[in-house]
Parts: sequence; structure tokens; C-alpha cells
Amino acid sequence: MLKAFKYRISPTKEQAELINKHIGCARFVYNNALAFKQSEYAKDKTNHSWYSLVKRLPDLKKENEWLKEVNSQSLQQAIVNMNTAFENFFKGRADFPKFKKKGRGKQSFNIPQSIKIDNDKLIIPKFKKGIDIVLHRPIKGTIRQATISRTPTGKYFVSILCETNEAEKQLKPVNEKTTVGLDLGIKSFLVASNGKEYDNPKYLRKAQDKLKYNQRQYSKHKGTKRKYKVALLHEKVANQRKDFLHKVSSELINNHDSIALEDLNISGMLKNHCLAGSISDVSWGMFVTMLEYKAKWNGVNILRIGRFEPSSKTCSECGYINKGLTLKDREWACPECGSVLDRDQNAAINIKNFALNNHLCTEHTLKNHGTLPSLEGALTHEAHSSLVSG
Repeated sequence: MLKAFKYRISPTKEQAELINKHIGCARFVYNNALAFKQSEYAKDKTNHSWYSLVKRLPDLKKENEWLKEVNSQSLQQAIVNMNTAFENFFKGRADFPKFKKKGRGKQSFNIPQSIKIDNDKLIIPKFKKGIDIVLHRPIKGTIRQATISRTPTGKYFVSILCETNEAEKQLKPVNEKTTVGLDLGIKSFLVASNGKEYDNPKYLRKAQDKLKYNQRQYSKHKGTKRKYKVALLHEKVANQRKDFLHKVSSELINNHDSIALEDLNISGMLKNHCLAGSISDVSWGMFVTMLEYKAKWNGVNILRIGRFEPSSKTCSECGYINKGLTLKDREWACPECGSVLDRDQNAAINIKNFALNNHLCTEHTLKNHGTLPSLEGALTHEAHSSLVSG
């Protein structure tokens, strides 16, 4: 099993300059390979492989001597990453790859091999003296590769991918008592089918006044100090959000054997400008990603229902579907059985019930697969004779 361990590193001034060179060179090579691949494909539909793109590196280094100052394997890995992004687009897994811009997006580079940790020092190619690293937790397993990144506030981190040699845990049995349904929302971050509710911390909204003030000051006066203050506020909000999501996801994984979720069209919801800021603030996508990989580590089942299932409109007591329910209705009374239902709590219960029913149907289908009557047994004697003679 592969696991990543992230640590803070403290490079010297010279090491920081070399790290920044690596980031810049990796970005340049990525953009160059993307431009070449696009032009060649547009010209005659030639789809160059990552190997043919990497073969262009020696000529590129002759044209740009400064590329020789950095680790060549990191440059090769940047091209591999670009080609993977291109392939993911054609497979429908991601958007078309974009050109990287200086100072925007993730500022990082990969080291595919020759990574060591020795006496609280990170030793990688071109950094033989080692970079100071804060090992706040032990590394488990064999180091495969690493990624060094720089935040907008000038902090440096390394993410080390390791092969832990741990076998994937067997999935726990699915049953009603140990399953929880989750209804993700904005008013409340999530409501669980067991009645537990997690409030939306709204970290971005709380920091909005400070952010607006500092952004206005930066737009008027510019300067690195103002820019740093804005970046620092954004970083604080991001760290608060990640800490909250990690705590909630870990609690849910540790206390349940199965978790039922609704397949939300988050990218589509973000097109609604009235809700885009609030949806971005709750980070449903990041939360679901955390649940998925933690579930894999612990043998917990992730059950899903379709995004068009009427989880909010269905009465969890009798099954009546209230087709007239609107987003403004936070509570409604079922005309069939008279139950007064909280919208979010009712949806969480239905998500759990729908997911369990889907799982039972799938399990039943798989069990019966292969037990269908054979063609020979179903044929009449005359038909069987004609097949044999033919």
C-alpha cells in the first residue's frame, strides 16, 4: 500500500534559490512539452508518447543552458506528468491540461528516485549536504518518490511517497447497524442519519472582512508586505479547513463500517454564482477524497447513491415522494403518514436506506451470476439434436 508523509523543510538561502530554480525549470519544461504536443496533434493528429517528448530534453538544454543546473530526472518527471494529464483528458477523467503560470497554482517539482533521510536531513540529487527536515512523525516503508512544494507565503514542504508493504484491509461486512448516511450541506456541514450534526465552521466567511481590507490595500499600494498578508490569511483559512475535514472524516471512519454518500455534481453547483463561494468554503470534494482514502486504509465501505435520487423529497417513514418540495422548505409534513420531517435529517436517512438497498441488489445479482440455466438445458430435444448434427 502506498502512503504519503508530508513534512516541513527549512532550506538555507542558497538551497531555497536552487529549489526555486527546480520549480521554474519544471514549469518551463512542462509548458514546452504541452505546447509541442498540442501543435503536433493539431498539425497531423500525431500523439507523441512521453518517451518521445523526453528525448527532446538534450536539445532543449542546448538551447537553454540554465536547465543543466537542476536535476534532469525532475525535468523528465515534469514531462511525464504533463503526458499523464493529457491522457486523463482523453479518458474523460480531467479537464484539458493548462499551461502553468509563475506564482499561480501549485509550485512544486518531483524527485522520482535517490531520496534519503539521514540525521534529520533530506538528501536528494543536487542537494548533497541535505536540507533540514522536521520529522514530526516517523516514515513507514520504503521511499519511492518525493515532491517538494513552496507555498505563497514562502514555506517549503516535502511529500514523501512510501511503499508500506501493508496489504489492503479486507472490507468489513455491510449491515444496517454499522452504516451511516451523510447529507452534505451548507447551513450545516453535514447531517448524519444517526442524528449527529456537524456545524459549518465557515472559515472563509469569518475571514472575509480582513481579506477584503488587505486585498484593497494591496490593489492600491502593491508591495510584497501586502501581498504576503493576503497570502497568509488564505493559508490560515486553508489550514483551518483541512484540520476540520481531517477530524470529521477520521471520526466517521473510526466509528462506522460503512458510509453512504450522495454523488453530488459539485462542478455544476459551482456555476451557481450565488452559492459558489459557500460551496468552495465547505470543500465537499476534499472531504469525500479524505473519506475515500481513509476508508481504503481501514476496510470501510463507501456506498453511493445517484445524484438524481429523491433523498430530500422522499418521506423516510412511509416512502411518499413530495414532488412540490423546494430548497426553501427546511421542514415539511408528510401528507401520507403525517410525519413532520427535518429536510436534512430525512435526506441522510434516505441516503442510508437507498445505499443499503442498492448494495443488497448488487450483492444478490453477483451471487446469482453464473447460476442461470445453461443453454443446453433450456433447449428442446429437437433443437439440441439439430445443433449436434450441425
